[in-house]
Amino acid sequence: MSRGLQARQAMEKERATVQAWKERVGQELDRVVAFWMEHSHDQDYGGFFTCLGRDGRVYDDLKYVWLQGRQVWMYCRLYRKFQRFRHSALLDSAKAGGEFLLRYARVAPPGKKCAFVLTRDGRPVKVQRTIFSECFYTMAMNELWRVTGEGHYQSEALEMMDQIIRWVREDPSGLGRPQLPGSPAAEPMAVPMMLLNLVEQFGEADEELAGRYAELGDWCARRILQHIQRDGQAVLENVSEDGEELPGCLGRHQNPGHALEAGWFLLRHAARKGDPELRAHVVDKFLLLPFRSGWDPEHGGLFYFQDADNLCPTQLEWAMKLWWPHSEAMIAFLMGYSDSGDPALLQLFYQVAEYTFRQFRDPEYGEWFGYLNQDGKVALTIKGGPFKGCFHVPRCLAMCEEMLDALLSRPAPDTLPPTAVPARQGAE
Repeated sequence: MSRGLQARQAMEKERATVQAWKERVGQELDRVVAFWMEHSHDQDYGGFFTCLGRDGRVYDDLKYVWLQGRQVWMYCRLYRKFQRFRHSALLDSAKAGGEFLLRYARVAPPGKKCAFVLTRDGRPVKVQRTIFSECFYTMAMNELWRVTGEGHYQSEALEMMDQIIRWVREDPSGLGRPQLPGSPAAEPMAVPMMLLNLVEQFGEADEELAGRYAELGDWCARRILQHIQRDGQAVLENVSEDGEELPGCLGRHQNPGHALEAGWFLLRHAARKGDPELRAHVVDKFLLLPFRSGWDPEHGGLFYFQDADNLCPTQLEWAMKLWWPHSEAMIAFLMGYSDSGDPALLQLFYQVAEYTFRQFRDPEYGEWFGYLNQDGKVALTIKGGPFKGCFHVPRCLAMCEEMLDALLSRPAPDTLPPTAVPARQGAE
């Protein structure tokens, strides 16, 4: 057999692998969305149930504002990006969720502070002294504007965005968090990450808003990059406000999945800036470094938390395997490969995706389990709760389907490295 024929056959096999993964991911996205469409809609009061058991039965009717916002955003995103999801049932459900948020999310209108938890009929139960409910409220409103064209959604999003920026960069007193004399002036990586995500959200296909928030995006990226510590050998979850390592457990705390999520946020920022040096730096420090330290060599999967000095973490769940870090890792490695063409990153995508589909996916009832023990066995059978809703799994699957489709559209399949074709769904 000639070398030319061998190369052509290898390319065809590699392309078939990518095609198989695209089909597998797309089928799984359909199953996941169907689960939430069937089980989570509150037809009486609006909004969504997120406390769902394995089979979708509601075990608690409390409503978590950040998960309400995430589900509205996810439905709108699917409606806008995928022809097969462009149907009235999805859009109507998103609008009903958005109207529930408009009526009930804010604790004391016209004030902007949102509740963290609401009763089923929208009465506030709990407030968190953070920005995250407000951030996902903002994302939901912007996406609703994009799919409906109704200006009041965008006005609400922009007003809330202005408030979030003031809380973060000027005056946090409105969050209600007291400044205690013994509390360290720490910056968790989640805050600039979330703001960078909002910059991306507003700037998509909108040159005016992209320009308005360009300086904010650069500021967020600089703040995230400050979490690279110890001469570039560790990404720490918390640093001081001036970018130095903090003492104690707080300072040594690492979250591999969060670093990987920050990585793909930064990859998008680097793409917007046209900065290949930043892209390479992000791949090295926010993708490869957390993966090497965070992947369990014995059982596979990403540890939830780690200690930078290899001391025992204090969190009881530190060695568990959770759904969302693996979702973020799939996005990060596939995006890294799409941007750079480095075949090692595609291999890491396959490694994470195979583990994730094998361990988290529920072939009987649909959706994914969220919480596994270290050995990969299911610890909690719930499909949703206060922290898991219709977001990380469908976002991961939707983004990966789009990226895999884009790879198949490229004219040079010889850039794809050889790998094993994934097993068919029925063979798992």
